[in-house]
Amino acid sequence: MSFRIGQGYDVHRLEEGLGLYLGGIKIPHTKGCVAHSDGDVLIHAICDALLGAAALRDIGYHFPDTDPRYKNIDSKILLSETIKLLSQHHYQITNIDSTICLQQPKIKDFIPEMVKTLARVMQVEENKISVKATTTEKLGFVGREEGISAYATVLIEKQA
Repeated sequence: MSFRIGQGYDVHRLEEGLGLYLGGIKIPHTKGCVAHSDGDVLIHAICDALLGAAALRDIGYHFPDTDPRYKNIDSKILLSETIKLLSQHHYQITNIDSTICLQQPKIKDFIPEMVKTLARVMQVEENKISVKATTTEKLGFVGREEGISAYATVLIEKQA
């Protein structure tokens, strides 16, 4: 058995009138992420963590924001493609721990649906995925509600 750890981080600016997507679901809010894709910072951080753990570079390498194919793309598609890449290299997910940093809206009630959605896309059991949320106590760009960020740490295992 060969275990590998990866970490991922993503950040996007928030703007009025855009959709807010987190963990593959749309969250009701007046602001959403400015991005080339749908701006799902949680999925982007998870993709980066998985790709990094497998030494397969990063999300920008595989899905560049200069490629029109990825304009407004649903990030669940990017996650699915990332899982395919891992599978081609004989890796499987052991677990994922993630944190979303945002001041508003409060998302604790949406976390179970995020976990269910992520598990379905990645074809893993829900108990392998942890999603947490925190504020920054009104400090920094997150606290001023100018942006949102997410962190992910993953453990993957190489299959024989």
